[in-house]
Amino acid sequence: MTQQNLMQKRRNSTLDAQIDENLKKAYSDVLNEQVPDRLTQLLEQLKAQDKAPSEPEDKS
Repeated sequence: MTQQNLMQKRRNSTLDAQIDENLKKAYSDVLNEQVPDRLTQLLEQLKAQDKAPSEPEDKS
């Protein structure tokens, strides 16, 4: 690998690290937010549907 390639790799690595850090800062608040009640209710309804026995299909 040439000197230029190594320098470009380091720059890319540093840039990737900065992007990672900025994304973590930007979304850290979102991670700590509560799930809205309406979404929780919808998820519970879907789980209930999965647990309910399904009607047999008519294979005629």
